[in-house]
Amino acid sequence: MNDGRKHASRAQILAAFASIYLVWGSTYLAIRYAVETIPPFLMGGIRFLISGAMLYAWARSRGASRPTRLHWRNAIIAGAFLLLGGNGAVVWAEQFVPSGLTALLVSILPFWLVIIEWVRPARRRPSSAVLGGLILGFIGIIVLVGPAEVGGHGVVSPLGALVLILGSLSWAIGSFWSRDAELPESGLLTTGMEMLGGGVLLLIVGAVTGELSQFHIHRISNASAVGLIYLITFGSLIGFTSYIWLLDKVSPARLGTYAYVNPIVAVLLGWAIAGETLSVRTGIAAAIVICAVALITTARSTATAHSG
Repeated sequence: MNDGRKHASRAQILAAFASIYLVWGSTYLAIRYAVETIPPFLMGGIRFLISGAMLYAWARSRGASRPTRLHWRNAIIAGAFLLLGGNGAVVWAEQFVPSGLTALLVSILPFWLVIIEWVRPARRRPSSAVLGGLILGFIGIIVLVGPAEVGGHGVVSPLGALVLILGSLSWAIGSFWSRDAELPESGLLTTGMEMLGGGVLLLIVGAVTGELSQFHIHRISNASAVGLIYLITFGSLIGFTSYIWLLDKVSPARLGTYAYVNPIVAVLLGWAIAGETLSVRTGIAAAIVICAVALITTARSTATAHSG
């Protein structure tokens, strides 16, 4: 891992961070448009099957070794947590939850990372600063999705919020699995395999939930088509690939900073382009949650440095 960091230039790392900061922040708006006329799980399945096939073919043509059955099993499990559970929750919830608020709820990922590390056999107990961040983040979510008495009319569907919070947990589990499981040495090949596995699972869920009967190619709007193409090219081929690449180049705490940049980008784009409401309550909740995520990420980074 350290060798990988030495071979990555500062410019490469900055470019990768720019892609996950800006591109991933914009994908929430692209998803909103894509699911307007394409059923969510089918849309996600199509997106990741195309992206995964392209990455897999590219990696193999560049000399990546043929993956073993164990590699495929582990990649499919990672795809199940990251893409079916994590991204599937996002595409489903964006039918009811504004794109900016979706990004804000998904940004609680560092909360789950802390909790998972706490309950794993290593029992890494969070510091008081991290615990403070967890409590602050919980308050922010209550302000965002709680009853009107908490701070004005609620703007988030409670069911949509719950699905997004559980989806963030699924993404956290998938991130740990993808980091620790035996997978191909090629990051591009691994990413392609995870996308293929997750894409197939999303299509299966879409078929089981009756989305095939709702899918009509001639009814796909131009906005949905553009949104899907953007998600395939920028969201998957550039954004997701950059994320997997950075997992091996920088510390998890540093990588986790995307979680409090994405919501800002998504909220501003949703407001500026899609006319999504940017209320005082939303602003207060966003500030609380983003501060909580920043506190947790910074505290975890400091603790890692001291333990090293």
